[in-house]
Amino acid sequence: MEDRLWTFLTFVHTLAGPATMLLYPLYASVMAIESTSKVDDEQWLAYWILYSFLTLVEMLFQPVLDWFPLWYDVKLAFVAWLVLPQFRGAAFIYEKFVREQLFKKYAGGALRHSQYPNTSKLKNKFADFLTPNKARHE
Repeated sequence: MEDRLWTFLTFVHTLAGPATMLLYPLYASVMAIESTSKVDDEQWLAYWILYSFLTLVEMLFQPVLDWFPLWYDVKLAFVAWLVLPQFRGAAFIYEKFVREQLFKKYAGGALRHSQYPNTSKLKNKFADFLTPNKARHE
């Protein structure tokens, strides 16, 4: 009986990662695209940015992370915080850290998005920086 319970718990633990990190975010992203609200769009775009970064860091530091037996559990808890709508962790991290650094670096100094309600020019400047312009290269 104990072996079956342990096998079941291992199976649930194995499925928890893909369900939390991929299946639910994929579903919620599709729902966000179909909704008229921009709030959920920001949450899920921020999630995929952070998840991609986390995956890249994990790939780079895999030999080191193998020494930490609880890494998967810590990652699962962190991603659950990013994903769960009660916390909106992905949007929080993007707002507090990523956006701040991008605006400092690419939008001319310490301008903060939250200080200026109309930052469309700043967003366009940053988007122009990221997207290649055919006229510049010809």
